[in-house]
Amino acid sequence: MQFEKYSFPSRRSNVVARNGLVATSQPLAAQAGLAILQAGGNAVDAAIATVATLCVVEPCSTGVGGDAFALIWSAKDKKLYGLNASGPAPAALTSDWIRGQGHDEVPALGPIPVTVPGAVRGW
Repeated sequence: MQFEKYSFPSRRSNVVARNGLVATSQPLAAQAGLAILQAGGNAVDAAIATVATLCVVEPCSTGVGGDAFALIWSAKDKKLYGLNASGPAPAALTSDWIRGQGHDEVPALGPIPVTVPGAVRGW
């Protein structure tokens, strides 16, 4: 696999860490995640603190009104876990109602496919 075709040069230097690393688009969010690691939390704890902080400091880019998906490796269990924190469809949404709106299936665009946010439940 060759990546030169997709190179994205950066002015930032490489970063190496032994016991953990937090990288975000916002320094305050990175500090929140790092504080969790320094207090003995794990990577999942740090990720939750980081994204919760991003909801406050970058509300135009991150918010509690979305979904969350993650693959999490547990070194203790030697097992890979998958997190699907996508929200459900609204309780009153039925296939009969969708057909009554003139659709044979759930449309890809518009208000009908919008789900209840699931991110916070995943935290």
